[in-house]
Amino acid sequence: MNGRDLVRSVKAVSVVGPAQGLRAVRASWRRRRVDAVGLRRRGPERARVPGAVVGVDPEPGGGLVRFARSRLRITVTVGGAVFWGWDGAEPGPSYALADVCPEVDPRAVLEPDKDGGWRVVAERVTIAVSRHGAVEVCTPGGVMLRRDLPPRWWEPEGGGEARWVQRSEVAADARFFGLGGRAAGPRLRDGSYRLWNTDPGGSFAPGDDPLSITMPVQMVVADAGTHLMFHDNSWDGVVSLREGTEGAGSGHDRGGSCEVRMEGGPLRCWVVVGTPARVLHAWAQLTGGATVPPSWALGHQHARWGFGSEKEVRRVVTGYRERSLPLEAVHLDIDHYAARQVFTVDRERFPSLPRLATELRGEGVRLVSVIDPAIKAVHGNPAYDGGRAIDAFVRDTTGKAVRGVVWPGESVFPDFTAEHVRKWWGGLYEERLAQGFSGFWLDMNEPASFTAFGDTTLPRSARHALDGRGGDHREAHNVYGLCMARACYEGMRELQPRERPFVFSRSGWVGMQRYGGTWSGDVASGWPGLRASLSLVVGLGLCGVPYSGPDVGGFDGHPSPELYLRWFQLGAYLPLFRTHSALRAGRREPWEFGDEVLGHARGALEERRRLVPYFMTLAHLARRTGAPYVRPLWWAAPEDRGLRDCEDAFLLGDCLLVAPVLDPGVERRTVRLPEGRWYDTVTGEVFEGPGSVTVACPLPRIAVLARAGAVLPVRGEQGGVELEVWAPAPGRTGGGLVVRDAGDGWEEPAIERYQSCWSEGRVVVESSGGGEPSCPVRVRGL
Repeated sequence: MNGRDLVRSVKAVSVVGPAQGLRAVRASWRRRRVDAVGLRRRGPERARVPGAVVGVDPEPGGGLVRFARSRLRITVTVGGAVFWGWDGAEPGPSYALADVCPEVDPRAVLEPDKDGGWRVVAERVTIAVSRHGAVEVCTPGGVMLRRDLPPRWWEPEGGGEARWVQRSEVAADARFFGLGGRAAGPRLRDGSYRLWNTDPGGSFAPGDDPLSITMPVQMVVADAGTHLMFHDNSWDGVVSLREGTEGAGSGHDRGGSCEVRMEGGPLRCWVVVGTPARVLHAWAQLTGGATVPPSWALGHQHARWGFGSEKEVRRVVTGYRERSLPLEAVHLDIDHYAARQVFTVDRERFPSLPRLATELRGEGVRLVSVIDPAIKAVHGNPAYDGGRAIDAFVRDTTGKAVRGVVWPGESVFPDFTAEHVRKWWGGLYEERLAQGFSGFWLDMNEPASFTAFGDTTLPRSARHALDGRGGDHREAHNVYGLCMARACYEGMRELQPRERPFVFSRSGWVGMQRYGGTWSGDVASGWPGLRASLSLVVGLGLCGVPYSGPDVGGFDGHPSPELYLRWFQLGAYLPLFRTHSALRAGRREPWEFGDEVLGHARGALEERRRLVPYFMTLAHLARRTGAPYVRPLWWAAPEDRGLRDCEDAFLLGDCLLVAPVLDPGVERRTVRLPEGRWYDTVTGEVFEGPGSVTVACPLPRIAVLARAGAVLPVRGEQGGVELEVWAPAPGRTGGGLVVRDAGDGWEEPAIERYQSCWSEGRVVVESSGGGEPSCPVRVRGL
């Protein structure tokens, strides 16, 4: 044990207590021994590059380019996405894709290019392959967006997985976004970003990386166009980014660069080119549409690690009701378990959970249960005994169940990469649903295991089914949370087929939107944590996960009244609006911060409830189009460099621009506006974009601007849906979409389209068919 390991061992004992800490120390040594036996040492390696082109085999949608030491397959899909894979890599099997084999576009052809190379010409993109294996992504007009240099592999001489590196070049003005949930951002500056889902082991701040959801998905925005690049590989890796610099017209521009290094697995990529909206639409077709949460999950939710009893839950709910504060759900953390064992209930502290759930639902409040994957390894525990009976647990190379240390103590871990395990696990939710829970919050599923040193997860040599292919934890780690979310989602669909499931997961991977959303994890209580909260939501949305949000107030610590209020105000405009805190942290109920904060928080809660029809519309549109609820300001105008650099404001759908307060003592702030006219939704003040303006954000509110001409659905004063219309600029028109939710089931609601315009000196609103709107209309901005 080195000095760093000794320090971590002492810290583990001090944080989780002597008994649990000593278990973590033993688990660290056990993990090291298991990997020493189960993993082959790499030893000498041979470096390899593709070599020169020796032949091609055209095929429908693309073809195969053969090099001296490798092969490259290129395929264009009907949706416009382009796949290429080296060394025989095919699109499947892949946990990221919604379909096993996306349909190819037969119009795309492989044809000779200049200097002995080849190219594939499609409707929206051209892929050029040089004779030595460089791959260029170009617009239909021939402008290069990205150039991947010939890859390089390092192969162990004794056999085994080859690690590889792929270096790429982009334009000098290009900006990087994405890579999953990153606390630094949403624009990803120069640096290295690890691709390994990680429990930070405590609260995190903007400088911490990696976190619980890493994805090898880059959204790259430049003057010439936008493209998304996905390296479909779940192994451990590092992405190193460097933005370019421009020589102010001197001709000495330095382009940006990206380097992807993976420790194994296939070198296969997907790229999509177009406007941001078109890119994410094709991305959703490829990886699956986002599930639509039930309507109550778009309201305010309250959680705490440490409610402790039914009495305390009732006290909190009563506090909301007596103060006329909207509340749609309460989340129970591990303290409602018996001895912290998943799928159990502490009967002393929660003696009548079904009755509690029924009473709360009568008041319009749902119960949500936390679910951890780790199962206490003790006979008599039904989940453990049931799992052993069907061989459900991850094993090491000797065939023994892998053990780790999590909240209940010595634990084993279901292998969610096996279909029969997912089905078994999904069936366990029957007990939770019978207790009255309406949704599930999946935690600790990186998977996390307490260790005093080394990775805080399972041994890398641990064996997984990988749905029949077989493999080890190096490949399965990053998809573990994704597969757990799938098991929960599919189990709920079978147990309650008439209701849309509500699932959100701390960890996941590409495609997790098919099963639910996510939240920030344990973000630190501080102004940097508030800023990181916004970064995470924007970045995940650009990777295809539209439903997410932070722990309002931060997970740990004691936020000041001002910090809490500003966090609360931001949360009111994010998809998942949830207060949450740690066991020993300060409380997060709005009345705990004084009467002034309570009054302002009430205003934020009422505004969120008023906007629920708009959030529901955005949820349905996200499923159909891939467009996230929360969008960067450059969404509609990526060529505007000022918008590309703006990280402290966002668009909520097409209609609203939200400028939160992310620093203390701020009551006026600058925001860069996209083109067009914008109205302050409180004062009615008019602003003209593009350009920077100063907006008011006094303590009672943050600045929210409405786009001129916008038509958005809101909750009317008497209930029901009302159309809020913001007057178009003179001589201009506007519009908006409305998707009315028919309930929390699976009925497919229609999209209503409305247009706003001036006619005879007044603003009129018509449906796309030319008729009158089917609900009340209120015009603002006159």
